[in-house]
Amino acid sequence: MTVERKVTLWQRFRQWLSGGTALPDSRKNQLLVDTPLLAVDLELTSLDPQKAKVTSIGWVEGRAGSIDLSQCFYSVIRASGDLAQSPVIHGLTAEELAQGRHINEVLADLARYASTHVWVFHNAGLDMAVLNKVMAANDIFLPQIITLDTLKLAVYQLQKQHEVLPPNSATLTVCRQRLNLPLAPAHNALDDAVATLQLWFAQYYSMDPKGRMSLQDLTHTQAVGCMNLGKTSQ
Repeated sequence: MTVERKVTLWQRFRQWLSGGTALPDSRKNQLLVDTPLLAVDLELTSLDPQKAKVTSIGWVEGRAGSIDLSQCFYSVIRASGDLAQSPVIHGLTAEELAQGRHINEVLADLARYASTHVWVFHNAGLDMAVLNKVMAANDIFLPQIITLDTLKLAVYQLQKQHEVLPPNSATLTVCRQRLNLPLAPAHNALDDAVATLQLWFAQYYSMDPKGRMSLQDLTHTQAVGCMNLGKTSQ
């Protein structure tokens, strides 16, 4: 990877951390309660987007407080080389990873949701940076992906109560506990995607029980982002 390419990826990552780009005018007034959602989770070998390999990916659709388990997806992704602590944390062996699907096939499946759904993550900055990298490597370009980040929303809410956030107060598990959600299995991409979507619904309905908030109404929390993914259009 060239130095120029590394700079571009880092700039996109920093842009995402600061809230992404502005929402398209056509989506600003879209009511959150009516928005089709796709909760996505990646299991990675590293928390460094430049070094991370995707070992598995899971997603599930939802809308208006309902999760559609008939539309869930999970796949192990083919990976080799240095897997760091991923086999220990995620339970995927080197043999299973060697037999996984090629990421290009899975990205093509994910791309079908680019223009129809808002993507939900717990730590969108990390997962979107990795998706941006692997999509660029596979010559895929997805413009204006809109996301909701349950981690950023949790941090926004916690900062109203604490000058310094308590340790680990924004993890997926702790955020769910704070909203009285049940314990959920961890470190499986599909389980985490379902747990993230449940968390979003709990966060959202605590703020907007009457269903009147739009995507634009939530931008001040920096939990809403909009970003192009993958190769440039050049």
